[in-house]
Amino acid sequence: MCIWKIALAGAAAGAVSGLFGAGGGMVLVPLLIILTDLEDIDIFPASIAIMFPLCIVSLIAYSFQAPLPFTEALPYMLGSAIGGIPSGIWGKKIPRIWLHRILGILILWGGWRFLC
Repeated sequence: MCIWKIALAGAAAGAVSGLFGAGGGMVLVPLLIILTDLEDIDIFPASIAIMFPLCIVSLIAYSFQAPLPFTEALPYMLGSAIGGIPSGIWGKKIPRIWLHRILGILILWGGWRFLC
């Protein structure tokens, strides 16, 4: 693997996440598929492991610009944890073609909502 391509993929994910507040994983997953030899089943956990420190850096950067709305975010954080645990456990049992299709639909739906 070429280190500069991987660093560029990380930079792209960081830029998207920093500019839009989310979406870095949507850039990172396809790049990991192209640039690494990871199996599809390992791509999603790898992207989460990469995005976690990136999210912390973004959180710190945003905290210098404005107070963080933890009270408003707390219910979403709890819901994400509640949904993430079973999804992480059962996600490996879903055929990867369906995971790709579901992700694609979510990306298209999110894009459509921003365009309209």
